[in-house]
Amino acid sequence: MKGATWIISAIALASMTVMAAPGRSREVAVSEAAPLPIPGRSMVVTRDGIVATSQPLAARAGVAILEQGGNAIDAAIATNAAMGLMEPAMNGIGGDLFAIVYEAKTGTLHGLNASGWAPTGLSAELLRAKGFTTMPQRGIWSVTVPGAIGGWQALRDKFGKLGFDKILAPAIYYAENGFPVGEITARSWNVPTVTTLLAEHPTSKSTFLMDGVRGPRFGEIFKNPDLGKSLRRIAEKGRDGYYLGPTAEAILATEKEAGGTMTAADLAEYQPEWVTPIKTTYHGWTIYELPPNSQGVAALSMLNLMEQFPLAEYGFHSSRALHVMIEAKKLAYADLVQYIGDPRFAKMPVEQMLDKQRAAQRAKLIQPAQAQCTVKPAEYDGVTNAIGNDTIYLTVIDREGNIVSLIQSNYSAFGSGLVPAGTGFVLHNRGGLFSINSNQPNTLTPRHRPLHTIIPAFMEKDGVRIGFGIMGGWNQAQAHAQFVANVVDYGMTIQQALEAGRFTKTTFPGCDVEIEELVPASTRAALTKLGHDLKVVPPRSSIFGWGQAVMSDTKGVHYGASEPRHDGMAIPETAPVFGAAASATSSHQ
Repeated sequence: MKGATWIISAIALASMTVMAAPGRSREVAVSEAAPLPIPGRSMVVTRDGIVATSQPLAARAGVAILEQGGNAIDAAIATNAAMGLMEPAMNGIGGDLFAIVYEAKTGTLHGLNASGWAPTGLSAELLRAKGFTTMPQRGIWSVTVPGAIGGWQALRDKFGKLGFDKILAPAIYYAENGFPVGEITARSWNVPTVTTLLAEHPTSKSTFLMDGVRGPRFGEIFKNPDLGKSLRRIAEKGRDGYYLGPTAEAILATEKEAGGTMTAADLAEYQPEWVTPIKTTYHGWTIYELPPNSQGVAALSMLNLMEQFPLAEYGFHSSRALHVMIEAKKLAYADLVQYIGDPRFAKMPVEQMLDKQRAAQRAKLIQPAQAQCTVKPAEYDGVTNAIGNDTIYLTVIDREGNIVSLIQSNYSAFGSGLVPAGTGFVLHNRGGLFSINSNQPNTLTPRHRPLHTIIPAFMEKDGVRIGFGIMGGWNQAQAHAQFVANVVDYGMTIQQALEAGRFTKTTFPGCDVEIEELVPASTRAALTKLGHDLKVVPPRSSIFGWGQAVMSDTKGVHYGASEPRHDGMAIPETAPVFGAAASATSSHQ
């Protein structure tokens, strides 16, 4: 089979055997494999655009931009802006952003690193002098310059069709007029540790707590007029409406009040970076991630290790396949935390980490009959105990086939817990991922970017292209590898691949693994016998991340899928027969 045909045919779920990937013939004993998951929802299928994210209203905001003549890039920014309002624990304009853009007319893939740097004056030496032995995880010392708005500007300048006045109009409307809060979002907003954090700072309390004591309930209307003002300044002046003027002044006032070191120049001089995505191959597919300072290299390293084993023959959710994946995760992440930081400050051995021969040698360390609780190197101060899961992922495809894979985050829930007065957004705590040990790739120094957990992804083979991502701190690279295996090894649709039960190991040393109840009990028992210390978690938990995906095939058909573990949806664009979209687009040829 070629192209998308083999993927789409996986929707014939009556078969209990695993389908063969393109160009690979094999037989799988049914007894060794769990049945492929029966999706709880169908894929969206259209020849026009699709926006997939964890908030339906935000996805619809992006679709509205497509219908106004915007492209995937415009729609992604609009969706992200609405997400910052509707899911403020997870993301917002006080955080960072990474994106992969597939440009259909040239067939080119572009990477954007819009992660911010540490403030002037903030260093490991300063924090050690203040008595810290590890990097603070909340408060002013965890705040780095937010990069998201610089990212919006870079994306719009390079690829966008519409102005910020149109792009941000839906988010501004909802900020000023309110929206009903989603079910999963309300639940995460009302976690006691979250409400306690917000109550500690007067502006955070007044912005995000109803009556100053709780988050909004499911279906309750939430407004954020201060965020509307901040977005209006960006709509008028672009990045200068954020890094200069009233918003910047409010950020600096918060820094001064809390004793921070950020300067006006730290904000004004910040610029994101266009980067070349890194890649590997996995059974004929090419998988792309972003280079350091992100953890994308770990996803590719993990796939290189997994490729050394016949996972397809082992079978979906077999103990042999999951054992290999878990052990590959440990090896890939051990290298990640040892070697990866900001490449502007130290050379990152990315090529060596992605070398196939090296992967073949490293794979020999995986013992088929025994889980390893200690993998070298696996020691990294300030990272192993800093687990942030509060991120959003969205992906967009437009009718021309342009794809945006975008991820944006506060790091932890409501980030630093600090809201600059009158702005309506929380400053992220991404600096919590620095180390304050000396002479490491990720040591805190001024204008240094921390090791980042958030990663967008993209994969392609024979004209089939998939933009995908799964959020969740250190869960992300291992979740990406599992998604790829589901599609490539087991022939799943993108919806099946998102819904399939997952494992996650957010620690580095140890044999502890969290595994979803969707994985068969017989498989879990076999993994326990191999030495894995399993914690079984019920379905639809945030522990395993929330993902989205879009796909295009060789016939111009587009597919969208959305994670059932959250409130999200993949929403298609209406046919271009009304208004701006009708005049801005031509018919399909």
